[in-house]
Amino acid sequence: MGIPLIILGIILGLSLFYMIIERAVRDGINNSVIGHYFDEKQGIKEPDGDEELIDDTFKGE
Repeated sequence: MGIPLIILGIILGLSLFYMIIERAVRDGINNSVIGHYFDEKQGIKEPDGDEELIDDTFKGE
């Protein structure tokens, strides 16, 4: 009975660790000088919330 709890704890721990690291990296890139440079160069803008997030570039093909 101890092994399933250990496995569950490992899975939950790794999931939490992944979410923390992913968020820190994303925030770090978005707040960096290079991140701002690429945003300006590529014309990337933040979605307003109600905006469709699916890219329909190849919709006609």
